[in-house]
Amino acid sequence: MGGRDAGPVDLSQHDFALWEKRVDALMVICSSKGHFTVDGLRRVLEDMGEDAFETMTYYERWVASVNQNLLEAGVYSIEELGRRMEQVARRGATYGEAAEGTADA
Repeated sequence: MGGRDAGPVDLSQHDFALWEKRVDALMVICSSKGHFTVDGLRRVLEDMGEDAFETMTYYERWVASVNQNLLEAGVYSIEELGRRMEQVARRGATYGEAAEGTADA
């Protein structure tokens, strides 16, 4: 980062988690609808600072960037996002809980 030596790059392949695949799909869909550009995504990533690159995974940074760009584009507001996150949290921690409706029980 910033031209500093970061050590060796891990070139091994790995299987992506389902949420990582969803972040990738979200980026493709939202950018194809014109909500943001690659430049917009990169700007937010660069604005995150060094700490984000040391504490967040690749896809955590990308989902944060997508979210910031969608907020800036007016796709939804912070209040709408907060309400939706509360709804999702009430569903439960797993897909099984959400399907069973056990989180509200």
